[in-house]
Formats: sequence, structure tokens, C-alpha cells
Amino acid sequence: MGNREDLLAGARRCLEEKGWARTTVRDITAASGGVSMAAIGYHFGSREALLNAALIDAIDEWGTYTGRTLAAFGAKEATPAERYEAMWDGIIESFSTHRTLWLASVEALAQAEHSEDLRRYLAGGQVQGRRGLAAILCNVEEDAVDDEAARTLGAVQMALLTGLMTQWLTDPDRAPTGADIVAGLRALARIVGPDHP
Repeated sequence: MGNREDLLAGARRCLEEKGWARTTVRDITAASGGVSMAAIGYHFGSREALLNAALIDAIDEWGTYTGRTLAAFGAKEATPAERYEAMWDGIIESFSTHRTLWLASVEALAQAEHSEDLRRYLAGGQVQGRRGLAAILCNVEEDAVDDEAARTLGAVQMALLTGLMTQWLTDPDRAPTGADIVAGLRALARIVGPDHP
């Protein structure tokens, strides 16, 4: 690897071990195998830009992993509700096995307040994520998902995903299970009731 790749790898390690706010330039260069501090400015312009790039790499990896998890949920002979519950159980398991990736996504949201580039990247990812989630739930290709389905079904699924993630990262012992989510959605459906013109 070259200096640029070493810096990205070092910054990624620092984000996972120390988080954004506690990571210093010295930390990054040490985690990069001794790449000089000046190389950060040369390749990225600033510590913040380097950390943004490392966060984006982590989020890309998280998105790839999450897409695979969502696409493979449940047994073929299961009911839609059983498959949906199995999907959530798989996501919940990933909160433990890929905790640092999930934390990086939360940290990115906070840092986007201070970086227009990062905010644009995350906003584009949300648009793509809503459409992808709607496609998985409807069992269709992404290009078959219309804007309304992405804006409604996809957005609600994303809200559930991010909400569950923050609950689990904060208090995993009392966070909902896949069965709890299905039961909660059924309760909400009774409250909202059928759609009448």
C-alpha cells in the first residue's frame, strides 16, 4: 500500500478504536505505520477530510454488509411475517458482530453537521437505501421501485433500522427483538387502521 492507503487504513482503525473526536493526527500517523503528518495534508488536505474519507469507506462496507443481510433473510417456505422477523434477527445479530461499522454510521451523522461533502454523501446514501429496502421488502429489482414506495415503505423501514440501531447500541439488553418489531408493527397497524378515502 502507498501512503494514501496507509493513512486511510490508519484513520479507519482510529475511528473504530477511539472515535472521531478523540482521534488526533498523531494517532492516525502511528496507526498508519509511521506515515508522516505532512502526508495527511498532501493527500487529504486536513485531518477532518481524511476522517471523512475513512468514515465513507466504513459506511460503504456497512451498506454492502447490510444489503447482503437483508437480501438473505428467512426460509423460502416461511410466511412473509416469519421472513421479516428473521431479517430483523439477522440485523440485530450484526449489531454485535459489526458494532464498529454501525457506530461509524452514527458518528458520520453527527459529523455531517460540520461537513457539507459528508452530508451530501449521506443524503445520497439515504435515497439509495430507501429504494433498496423497498425493493427487498417487495421482492423486486431496485429499478422496479417507484418513488412513492421508496418515499413511504423504504423510508419507514430505514427509520425502523436506524431507530433499532441506536436502541441496541445504547442498551442491547432491553432493545427489541425481531418478534417485538413484528408485534409492534401489528399494533401500529391496528391504531392507524385501514386506508379509507
